[in-house]
Amino acid sequence: MGIDSATLWHPGDDELLAYYRTTGDMAYFGRLYHRYIPLVYGLCLKYLKHPEDAEDAVMQLYEELASKIALYEIRSFRTWLYSVAKNHCLQVLRKEKHEMIVEFDEQFMESHPVDHLLLNEGREEQNGEWLEALHRCMEKLPEPQRISIRKFFLDEMSYADVANATGYQLKSVKSYIQNGKRNLKICIESRMNR
Repeated sequence: MGIDSATLWHPGDDELLAYYRTTGDMAYFGRLYHRYIPLVYGLCLKYLKHPEDAEDAVMQLYEELASKIALYEIRSFRTWLYSVAKNHCLQVLRKEKHEMIVEFDEQFMESHPVDHLLLNEGREEQNGEWLEALHRCMEKLPEPQRISIRKFFLDEMSYADVANATGYQLKSVKSYIQNGKRNLKICIESRMNR
């Protein structure tokens, strides 16, 4: 029986895993992983403490495991997934410990208006030229970057909220915002230096 008759077919973990390994059809792995998302999310939230970081971990694990799962001998998918998710979180925490924590103080920090996109009140009074350049440059951005930046900065949405509102992948939203900020900075500097 195929996965198309999902309403009648209730396969176990081992069966879904075997079908995925045999066919390579992501629908099988997706169905298997989906039933454990609450477990993985809860575990990641426990270790990483922030909902956005836990959501990122759930997505990263899905992408990594989909390509690597065939390499592992798995007796109990639930136990194996719990162990893999826990190790992933510990690696994330280890990486964070190696990063230097710096308190930012405006007196010691090079500041550029684009670094604080749309967040500083009174920008218009301080620098009307900059605001005009920002609006013109926003219109030049590719649509996914423009939409993501507006929702993230103006609507103060999280990455996950932007992904839900737009239908973009979470990973793509982060990329759109990062690339959009860089493109805005280049465009604004170009306009301001004319």
